[in-house]
Amino acid sequence: MIVRWGIDALAPLLAELGCERPLLVTSPRFGQIELPVERRFSGVRRHAPVETVTAATEAAATADALVALGGGSAIDTGKAVSAATGLPLVAVPTTYAGAEWTPYFGMPDEARRAKTGGSGAHTVAVVYEPRLTLELPRSETVGTAMNALAHCAEALYAGENPDAVMGARLIGRWLPVVVEQERDLDARSRLLEGAMYAGTALAERGLFLAHALAQALGGRYGLPHGAMNAICLAPALGFNENAVPDAVALLGDALETDDPLERVRELARLGGFERLHEFGVPEDDLPALAEDVVARPGAKANPRPVTAGDAERLLRSVW
Repeated sequence: MIVRWGIDALAPLLAELGCERPLLVTSPRFGQIELPVERRFSGVRRHAPVETVTAATEAAATADALVALGGGSAIDTGKAVSAATGLPLVAVPTTYAGAEWTPYFGMPDEARRAKTGGSGAHTVAVVYEPRLTLELPRSETVGTAMNALAHCAEALYAGENPDAVMGARLIGRWLPVVVEQERDLDARSRLLEGAMYAGTALAERGLFLAHALAQALGGRYGLPHGAMNAICLAPALGFNENAVPDAVALLGDALETDDPLERVRELARLGGFERLHEFGVPEDDLPALAEDVVARPGAKANPRPVTAGDAERLLRSVW
C-alpha cells in the first residue's frame, strides 16, 4: 500500500499511478472540495447502502480510477465500486475508522434491515490529511478513534504486533487531547497516525468479538459503528481475558494503565458512549441480537468460543 501525507500529494500520486479520469466518491459535505479531480459522485450516504453503491458504480462508467474521500461510509462505497468495476482506489480518510486498510466493505440492505457486504476492493494508496479532521464532531472523533482502538486490541489476540501497540499508545495519549482541543492540528495529526497504525494491524490480523457485537447492532438499527465499538470493546476484552491474558496485558502497557478495561471505558465516555439503551436498542431484542452476533465471522474467529447465551450476557452488561 502506498501511503502519502498531505492533500497536496494527491495530484502527483494520481499521475504516478497513471490515472487520468479519476472519479471522486464522497458525501455532499465534501462535494465541492478543491481537488485535482473533475468527475464527482457526491451522493454517499451513511453506512453505504446498496442503492448508493449502485448509483456510484453507474457514475464510474467512464472513470479509470476512484478517489474515495470521507469517513467509513465514503471509503466503503469506494471499495464496493472498486470491487464491482476493478478500478484502482485511492482512499482519503477524514475519520479514524481505518476502513482504507481492508478489501472488505459493508452495505446495509435497508429493506431487510440487515448489513450485507463483500470483498475485492483494489485499494492502491492512502492519502492522510489531518486538516480534513479538524471539523469532525466529538461523537465521530471519539467513535471512530475507539473503532481504531478496537482494531489494535483485537490484533493483539494473535500475539505481539508493533503496529497495534503503537496505534493503541497514540490513540490513548492523543484522543483526550483532541477532545479538549478539537482544532489542535498536531494532536489531530498524532491521532490520525495512531489510526494508520491501527489500520495496518487490522489488515494483518482481522476482526473478532467486539466488532461482531458492533456489526450486529449497526446492521439492525443503523447505529454508528464507532460508537458501538466504544461500548462493546471493554466487555469483549473482559470475556476474552482468560483466553488471551497476554494480549490484554499488552494493551494495558500500550494504554499506560494497569486496568485496560477501565481505561477503554474512560475513553469511550469522552464521546458519551456507555449504554445501549441510550441509543434506543430495545431490551426485548437482545436475544435476537445475540443470535446475529454469533453468526458473524468475528465471533466465529474469536479466541474464546462464543455462544448466543454469552453474547446476550455481554449485550445485557452494557444495555
